[in-house]
Amino acid sequence: MSPAARLPWIRRLVAGGVALVAAVAVAACGADAVAPLPVQPPAESRPSPTPSAIPAPSASPSRPPPSSGRPIAAPPAPTTARGTPHRPTATSTGPTTSCQGAVRYDLPLAETELELLRSLCFATGAVLRIQGIGPGLVTVDRPELVSQHYEAGVVDIRFVRPGTVDVTIPQQDREHIVTVVVR
Repeated sequence: MSPAARLPWIRRLVAGGVALVAAVAVAACGADAVAPLPVQPPAESRPSPTPSAIPAPSASPSRPPPSSGRPIAAPPAPTTARGTPHRPTATSTGPTTSCQGAVRYDLPLAETELELLRSLCFATGAVLRIQGIGPGLVTVDRPELVSQHYEAGVVDIRFVRPGTVDVTIPQQDREHIVTVVVR
């Protein structure tokens, strides 16, 4: 076989080796670990816009609307919640879950009655952001399941592994426990 004929075979062999190395690297990462960066919830957990929520294009007499043949995309759904999250109404007849995706859940202590908040459910990668509290006051019973960070009166608790975590928040001479289920 001439050197020119061997070149495509060598290229295929190198490409196959690169694909194998990439597959092994992805498999070695593990399914339980989560990156420390915030993520957006899966598409099925985001509420779909209603037809009335999508603004109609305004017709301008000086310029006709663009005619690309594709529908105009709606803006992405917000990924944060304040206090209690907005829950879209279920459209399917199957069983629904009250677990949220990998969202950031804001909990402003000045605006939230902790007596009413007993438990939460998130996907792995979600962040519970507790606002308006001092350093070292918020504790968790399972630190191996979370990554906790404090800065400027805000505690961010990222849930990095599945399990159940009790988050203890002191407020007005009482300790409030919020049980967080991470799936």
